[in-house]
Amino acid sequence: IPLGLLMLEKGWISSQQLRRAVETQRRSGVLRIGEWLIRQGATDEALVTRALGLQWGCPVLSLSSGRLAGRHQLLPRLFVDAFGALPLQGSSGRILYLGFEQSVDPALAFSVQRIQCARVECGILQSSKFKDVLGSTNNQSFNSVQLAEATSEFAAAHILAKSIERAHPISSRLVRVHEWLWLRMVLKSP
Repeated sequence: IPLGLLMLEKGWISSQQLRRAVETQRRSGVLRIGEWLIRQGATDEALVTRALGLQWGCPVLSLSSGRLAGRHQLLPRLFVDAFGALPLQGSSGRILYLGFEQSVDPALAFSVQRIQCARVECGILQSSKFKDVLGSTNNQSFNSVQLAEATSEFAAAHILAKSIERAHPISSRLVRVHEWLWLRMVLKSP
């Protein structure tokens, strides 16, 4: 269900507010409908975030209920930027949450679950909190990443095999994330 219709159905906005936001969005060609509803004073960010959670069928995450996981250990900076996901550690420490700003990426969640051998759940973060935390990652050091391009499956297999041979890791895992292959190597015991 489109976000505006979901909010209208719940009685959180009026049909006039939705029409005005849709018209403004159509004229400008930028921003999402929730952002227009907030800018026009029809609703607030918390309610838009709640509606996004309902739309995606996932919880709304708060930074107070979980803590930021060691981003440099769990997700390459490249994926944080490309997929807009922030890893959050649950209060029990048994579940890793991926916090998204607008839309959930189940393929990324599945890949992180496979590579980390941990239960991964997706959730929505308020846009302002998401941006604050994402901005704070600029000062974080992440594990080193090597990006390689391959022209064929054979070339990709060759690059991956050579990387493993050079590094001599104590363990490694390979997963696919959309069009990317993610090879994670552990070079020394934790």
